[in-house]
Amino acid sequence: MSPEVGDPNEAEGVLNPASGRTPDGRLHLLPRIVAAGNVSRVGLVEVELSDAGVPVGVDRRGVVLEPDEDWERGALGSGVEDPRTTWMRDLGVHVMSYVAFGPSGPTPALAVSDDLLSWRRLGPLHFEYEPELATDLNLFPNKDVVLFPEPVIAPDGVESYAFLHRPMWDLAWVLPGEGVHLPAGVTDERPGIWVSFAPAAAVRADIRAIGHLSQHRAVALSEFPFELLKIGAGPPPIRVPEGWLLIHHGVSGTMAPGWVVQLDVHYAAGAMILDADDVTKVIARTAEPLLMPEVPEELVGTVANVVFPTAIEEVGGVLYVFYGMADARIGVARLERTDT
Repeated sequence: MSPEVGDPNEAEGVLNPASGRTPDGRLHLLPRIVAAGNVSRVGLVEVELSDAGVPVGVDRRGVVLEPDEDWERGALGSGVEDPRTTWMRDLGVHVMSYVAFGPSGPTPALAVSDDLLSWRRLGPLHFEYEPELATDLNLFPNKDVVLFPEPVIAPDGVESYAFLHRPMWDLAWVLPGEGVHLPAGVTDERPGIWVSFAPAAAVRADIRAIGHLSQHRAVALSEFPFELLKIGAGPPPIRVPEGWLLIHHGVSGTMAPGWVVQLDVHYAAGAMILDADDVTKVIARTAEPLLMPEVPEELVGTVANVVFPTAIEEVGGVLYVFYGMADARIGVARLERTDT
């Protein structure tokens, strides 16, 4: 998918899509579409398949989420950005996590839908204060929020819904001069992947409870050269025989401070396996990227040298990963299993 010439909503790019199927079974993407001034919306497009069942294009269906709320609009930027969606079979709804870019910088928020067409906001995520961390996670910018598609067991042994997310400990991003504030026991200030939980019983009684999270744990931090600066979750995890497969992005290079276009970063995609019985544990991880910028659309764009996976879908028994290309377009890659 590339920006449509003449559409002001897509003037600055289409990127980082979520995905899902409408009640008729048709595969759709929910791309972030960016208008002039870096104002982001969430669109809806139906995926066009070739005769062989390969995704080859899209048919636009309109805009499904606008930055309508005060907390989604700020002086330095506005928008509803980088959606991820998970179909929760036991709840009968799609849950969208997205970044609300407003006065407090990037704030993770949720919306729900039963058809992908109409969405109801649940509001920003709320992280319960936990004394052992000696910090309030609600103070920090947070991105890359993805939801497991079925309940898991939380650290306290209770069946729960689990979100991966990526707090950013340097408050100078939103409060100049404030600097880094690390939770108790954390010594690496680079943003990494965390997990938090919402008890399943409470969510089944009231879907709004899915946004009230506790039992926060670090899952994975930067470890290899391709993720030297930071890592974050990509598409929602999927079950595989070994556990939960999580595609993630890793960032290397040099990051300029503030919400500015980055000129010297390199985004690549890796993968890890989380333990099926304890999603706070990583049991396997790629030391080298599975996908890295190579083709012109990935090397040149709004932010050069970027592949940013955000959705994964099975089509005809084949897994396809949809990803942002240089913050300007959307690409697709086939994910194959090998024995080596």
